[in-house]
Amino acid sequence: MKTLEKYLPVTPDFFDVAEVFLQKKVRVIYFGVDNALEESAGSLKGIVTNSRGEFLEIENADHPRLDRIITINGKPGPAYDEYDACANACLSCQAGYDE
Repeated sequence: MKTLEKYLPVTPDFFDVAEVFLQKKVRVIYFGVDNALEESAGSLKGIVTNSRGEFLEIENADHPRLDRIITINGKPGPAYDEYDACANACLSCQAGYDE
């Protein structure tokens, strides 16, 4: 079964960032189901809250969950640190080679 992790509260500062883009075109990179990287683009209509968390409402019918957003128009989102840590993790491995 494909699922999202439990919703984590988002810092109020991110709501201010999102509000700057209301009614404007956005490009959002986020972690989707099973932590797959996904992208959405379109006009930002608002923020929707339901029992599963808080979501951006984009005109193309995508609803990225706020706590899983990596970037919005290039600005770091709540999941940016998680993405950055994942991206840097491979730098410490030896890719199967011995020292």
